[in-house]
Amino acid sequence: MTDPLAQVVGLLQPSASFSKLVIASGPWRVRRSDDDGRPFYCAILEGACRLSVAGQDPMTLEQGDFVLVPAAFDFSTSSLEPPREGVETRRSEISPGVFRLGDPDDPPSVRMLVGHCAFVADDAKLLVSLLPRLVHVRGEGRLTTLVELVNGETRADRPGREVVLARLLEILLIETLRSTACALAPPGLLRGLADDQLALALRRMHERPAHAWTVVELAREAALSRSAFFDRFRREVGVAPMEYLLGWRMALAKDLLRREKVSVAEVAARVGYSSASTFSVAFARSVGTPPIAYARGQRNA
Repeated sequence: MTDPLAQVVGLLQPSASFSKLVIASGPWRVRRSDDDGRPFYCAILEGACRLSVAGQDPMTLEQGDFVLVPAAFDFSTSSLEPPREGVETRRSEISPGVFRLGDPDDPPSVRMLVGHCAFVADDAKLLVSLLPRLVHVRGEGRLTTLVELVNGETRADRPGREVVLARLLEILLIETLRSTACALAPPGLLRGLADDQLALALRRMHERPAHAWTVVELAREAALSRSAFFDRFRREVGVAPMEYLLGWRMALAKDLLRREKVSVAEVAARVGYSSASTFSVAFARSVGTPPIAYARGQRNA
């Protein structure tokens, strides 16, 4: 059966930007404001620190914790007792890929692996909107192991490095997200997949995007009445069923136009449109440019 979570991560095409080991001591703070909202991840190896993400309550991270922020626009990490505002934190690179924060004469209060990755897909905003704004996982040692593998591969200069990193990051993202797929997740794909009945409908949409789905048909897949399915889907996933299906079809269409030499008519058929003209209108309305122009722009990029 099709796995919607794996499909979304696969379309995001994660690639490594950087990964490093950070050792901090004394009062310290690092604030980042990334215009491009690159995904940020952090694994605490020893000690504890505080993470503050815009729009979220500050949280304490402890040994064994893992955090993923799929779109990190404004966040900071700091000691549990941070320095006064305006006090600059001392930082230095003590060896390749290893950074020291705070007073180097103080005993370390935390050791952590941190990194950013990038999503190659130009529709990352759409796909990221299906994920939680912040994922916090506690006690999942395999996530720390994966981050250590990413960090080691980033440092190495071996054949196939980029391919290995891409696969490791895909596994890291999937492991992280499925560790959070529960009813307590914010509205989105993870919360929808945690609902056994909605998960059936979501898997059918991902499995057969070209099918002429209706709300009634999807409700039947979920063994719910039409109204109960519609209300539950919108509450748990955050959008109406047909809006979700449209977004998924457009994400698939963009991927096909970007990576395969196929005609607009073929793409239209593969994502559920009866004609190239109908698909072109829907694509232009959703993406902002006709599919032919989009494909040409991707080839010239």
